[in-house]
Parts: sequence; C-alpha cells; structure tokens
Amino acid sequence: MSERKRKRRDSILGIVQERGVVSVGALAELLDVSTQTIRRDIDELCECDTLHRKHGRVELAEQHLNTPFDQRAATNPVSKRDIGAAAAELIPDGSSLFISIGSTPLSVARALRGRKGLTVITNNLNAAMELSDELSNRIILPGGELRLPDRDILGDEVVQFFDRYRAEYGVFGVAGVAGDGSLLEFHSAEVKVRERIRENSQVSLLVLDQTKFGRFAPAAGENIRDMDHVILDRMPDAAFAPLFDDMNDRLVLAERETA
Repeated sequence: MSERKRKRRDSILGIVQERGVVSVGALAELLDVSTQTIRRDIDELCECDTLHRKHGRVELAEQHLNTPFDQRAATNPVSKRDIGAAAAELIPDGSSLFISIGSTPLSVARALRGRKGLTVITNNLNAAMELSDELSNRIILPGGELRLPDRDILGDEVVQFFDRYRAEYGVFGVAGVAGDGSLLEFHSAEVKVRERIRENSQVSLLVLDQTKFGRFAPAAGENIRDMDHVILDRMPDAAFAPLFDDMNDRLVLAERETA
C-alpha cells in the first residue's frame, strides 16, 4: 500500500470515529478526492471489518465503536510519557496552567503529579483526576455535559470558560499538522478552545508525537510556528523540516537516547 493511500485511510477512520456516521460524498469532499476513490477505500476497509455500511453511509464496525479513552491513551505510551516529562520540566511548583483535552496533555498531567500548589484550569476530567490527590492544588472545571467515553467537556460554554481565566502556561495537543504548519482538529469547537488557551496563557506548550504530522483533520487553526514551545518525541519526516527552521530552542525533542 502506498504512503498516500495509507494516510488517506487513516484520515477516513479518524473522521468516521469523530463523527460516528459519514456519507461517501462528505468524505470525498473533506479529503479532496473522487467518490470512486473513497468507495474503493471503503470497500477494502469493510472487507477488513473496520468499517460498516449503513443506508448509503459508513460507520465504524461494531468492534471499533466506543473505544475506551484509556485504550487510546495507551498508544505510543513511551513517547507520550517522555513528552509529558519534558513538558513538566518547564512548569514549576505554584504555577497556574491550562490543560486541554487529549491523551498527550494527559501525559503532561501525569508527569506533574509531583508538583505542589498548582492552579489547573481544564476541561479534561482525566487530567483533573490525575492531579487531584495533591491537596495543595486548585482545580477549576467548566460546567456542561461530559463527553463519553473521552471524559472531557466541549462546546461554546467551554470557550467562554477559558476566556474568563488567565494562566502562566497553556498545555494542549492537536489532531494533526498540515504541510504548511496549520494545526488541525476534527471539530471547530476544539480549535476555538485551543486558541483561547494559547491567547490567555503567557507560555504556550504544544505537545504531540511525530505521527500527527501529515494526519488529516478538517478544522484548521493556528500555525505550529506560533507556539512558544513545541515538544515532540522525535523529528517527523524531512518534508516537515522547514517548519522548524527558525524554532531553535523553542523545539524540545523528548525521545531518550538508547545505549
């Protein structure tokens, strides 16, 4: 299978996972390919029991529905642990910080469990629980409906929530990074929340692993060059190297050297 086809099919699965049920036409428009190409991809994904057709649309096959958040958080565990540890080194005791949704920001929260006196403003219930054992911490959560199984809160009320606070650090992840450096998400609400976190924090920390480069998602926001710190496990493909030309010490590579 070609790299282009593999990335397109990964994008199809990501979109279907986020939206639940998607039409062939919508997939073709989002990925800027023909409906014939999408149908061929869907045929093979259905044969592999990954997708299921339903009334002219496609959805995840039953065994892939409602994947527990903990299972997704376990993907690339060593890389995420190292990224979390590298980010935590930048955040001292007594800091105020935003933490966004996602499994990589959760890894940062786990790495911060030794800190004291944090003020944590987050819509990521998993991150809040990780930091709740330290009684000197203050944890602030938005109201709204808890999204399951992810255990996070999204929506317009959450955007307004992050507008009411200011913090020293803003920690957030991303669904994908385009070739021009645009940061991508599956929902526009996620872009708005990330933008508010960056605007209202003194220092922005983008945490992601190298698999996010070239991964498609339809909602575009800021550019990776606008971040105060970008914390990666290791460098992505050479095609993305120009994005880091002027980043210098703002780029942190977290992967540990092996003997």
